[in-house]
Amino acid sequence: MFKKLTPIATIIYSLALGTASLIKLNNVPDLGISFGDKVFHFIAYFVLTILWFYTFSYTFKLKKRRALFFAVIFSVFFGIVIEVLQESMTVSRALDVYDAVANTLGALLASLVLSFKSSLHVKNV
Repeated sequence: MFKKLTPIATIIYSLALGTASLIKLNNVPDLGISFGDKVFHFIAYFVLTILWFYTFSYTFKLKKRRALFFAVIFSVFFGIVIEVLQESMTVSRALDVYDAVANTLGALLASLVLSFKSSLHVKNV
């Protein structure tokens, strides 16, 4: 069941993330830290990378290393494109290099977590 729903969840999440990144957001709660939006970017792209990894792995039947590579590349590219679109298509949003850095770091941490997870093998005794 999880394998069948993964691509649908991934596409919905990607569209929601892209939409939320390009619309004017009103009344966004303040996290009380100066870099709160960077935390959001980091977590959002961490999740995006994991979702795309499972989509590439389950739906497209890619080997784990290849699925991970494509998930990271897609997530980083997606984040950069969104930042450029914020600058060129919106009046309420602006390109922020630090957002792109936070996106990339989230994707890279997801790749480390997924790599570590796949390297753990439990042997039956």
